[in-house]
This record gives sequence, structure tokens and C-alpha cells, in this order.
Amino acid sequence: MVSEETIAKSNFVVELYRDNNSTNPREWDNAGTMICWHDRYRLGDSDSRKLPLVFDSPSEFKAWWKTNSKGGVILPLYLYDHSGLTISTDNGHYPFTDRWDSGQIGYIYAIKETIIKEWGKTGKLTRTNKTKALRHLQDEVKTYDQYLTGDVYGYTITDPQGDIIDSCWGFYGFDYAKQEAQTQLDYWIAEYARREIEAQRDNVY
Repeated sequence: MVSEETIAKSNFVVELYRDNNSTNPREWDNAGTMICWHDRYRLGDSDSRKLPLVFDSPSEFKAWWKTNSKGGVILPLYLYDHSGLTISTDNGHYPFTDRWDSGQIGYIYAIKETIIKEWGKTGKLTRTNKTKALRHLQDEVKTYDQYLTGDVYGYTITDPQGDIIDSCWGFYGFDYAKQEAQTQLDYWIAEYARREIEAQRDNVY
């Protein structure tokens, strides 16, 4: 594998790599349900077969949502298909500039009961917990987009003797992976220094 970035400090080396075996985040226990329709791709929860209900068309889903939403929250999903896939919600405006290779492909939603369960401390549906739910749905879309675009990483840490002493994978977003790797790098530098001090103390006695 070719590393994306190398960090060297105190003769320790961190190598950051793209994680080509990352887990589809739609397999996680998500608060939102992501439903998509596409002629060529299985996307969202339809890809993981975790949909609580299956709808043959957007119109069928919208009819169900109109009757059953009861205070739930919903966001549209848009796909850009050009030399790879990227997915986004609108956040108030259409997310892609190229409308030839992009378009709406579904929705992500959370029903009232889920919102109350996850964010309703009072057991009631409020504007505050609905806002939290919407932000969470946006984060779920961002994480799924990182999966689709390959923005998932791992790292290895090598000690001064050239031995790999730590590794971890499945970080969604390069900045997050780098931050975690640097934290572990500092831990191992301090740990080796501690071990050296203890060894010197043992030699004295």
C-alpha cells in the first residue's frame, strides 16, 4: 500500500493509508432511515437490506410519509455520478453544480418515535430535538458519502527499531484519522520514554 501521509516524530513513524475494506455505515445502528431509488446502484439502506418498509417508487413513499410522518423529520438525497459516486443532502440549496450528472435519488428520515427515543429527554417531541435529529441525519449522509468516495483511512505506528507497534482502521475522514494517529503517536512516545526510565532505574538497583 502507498501511504497518504507520513508523520515522523522522535524516531517514531506514522503512516496513514486509505482503508479499502471499510464497513458500509448503513450497516450500523443508525437513527435515520435512508431510502433510495436508482436504476444501476443499490444505495442507502436499500443496499444493506435494512429498510423497515419497502417502497417501489418515490410517489409511493411520499404518500406513506404524508400519512405516517406525525412530526418526523426528512431530508432529500442527491447523487452525483461522474467518475465515482458522491451523495449529499441539500442543506437549503441544491448541492451540486452539474445537473446533467446529478439528481435526487431518495430521502433520509427519522420518525417521531425515534426522535423522542434518541433526543427527547422529556419524552415529548420538541423543536429542539427535531433540530438535533436533522443535524444527525446530515451527519449520517456525510459519513455515507465518505464511504462512497473512499474517504476512509487507517494508520500504522512504527517504533525506532522499525517494528509496527500500533495500527487502527475505519476512520471516516482524513482529518479525523490523522488526529487519532497523532494522539496515539504521542502516547507511544511517552510510553517508550517511561519504559526506558524504568529500565534505567532497575539497572541502578
